[in-house]
Amino acid sequence: FWRVIGTSRRTGADAVGSERVCLDLTALDDLEHLFSGLRPDAVIHTAAAADPNVCETHPDRTEPINVDVPAWLAGRCARRHIPFVFTSSDLVFDGEHAPYPEAAVPSPVNVYGGQKARAETAVRSACAGALVCRMPLLFGWSGSPHKGFDHEMIRAICSRTPLVLFTDEFRTPVDAQSAAAGLLGLLGRAAGILHLGGRQRTSRFDMGMRFARHLGVFRPSIRAGRQIEARMAAARPRDVSLISRQAYRLGYDPMPMDRAIEATVRRAASESAD
Repeated sequence: FWRVIGTSRRTGADAVGSERVCLDLTALDDLEHLFSGLRPDAVIHTAAAADPNVCETHPDRTEPINVDVPAWLAGRCARRHIPFVFTSSDLVFDGEHAPYPEAAVPSPVNVYGGQKARAETAVRSACAGALVCRMPLLFGWSGSPHKGFDHEMIRAICSRTPLVLFTDEFRTPVDAQSAAAGLLGLLGRAAGILHLGGRQRTSRFDMGMRFARHLGVFRPSIRAGRQIEARMAAARPRDVSLISRQAYRLGYDPMPMDRAIEATVRRAASESAD
């Protein structure tokens, strides 16, 4: 068993099953002090400024956490000869040549994807044994108080609030618990680049309809939309579906989408009852 210690920039952001240290990771002197004091046996780095629109409008503000910090951590882990896992994104791809294997060359269409692509290169340069895991769209319970897009979707479906979801943006989503289990299971067992996508390619519209079915709402107020109709600062790739067979062969086994959605809906209902 691992003793898990997480970091958070804000107070009140405890994750279930872990201790928490409040720290701004971009304050490298403070990070150095923490790293030297804890002397970790392994590091899984998942923190990021992950909103593509925020990265597009504030590239200088998001560059340190998305590029500089993972490179710094990779270098420290290399010096201590300990495993390091960095979570990248399917958004390093342009969406024109899906599905993408690990060997596909990154070709980002927005600032966030570019930052993640540069971070991948920096991490692998700083730590030859590092594992870069490109993550897909995540949903479901994560143990964190921060709610994802699926929680907003559940709330909208249940309240019959009109909801527009894209039919022309495709990914290979995975639930957060399967993703976490995959990261932990691969820790120290692999190096290079792996994809941790789900087993099914789908659109957000299709996901919304699946959520509605599991919620027992058979005529949800969901309208099919297209990317071109939405005004967003960051360009969005059309299809960044991932091929994850290498990770599957190493034991990564994401939950089937409908089972994961059902579990998410049950969890949401339980939290509402509380």
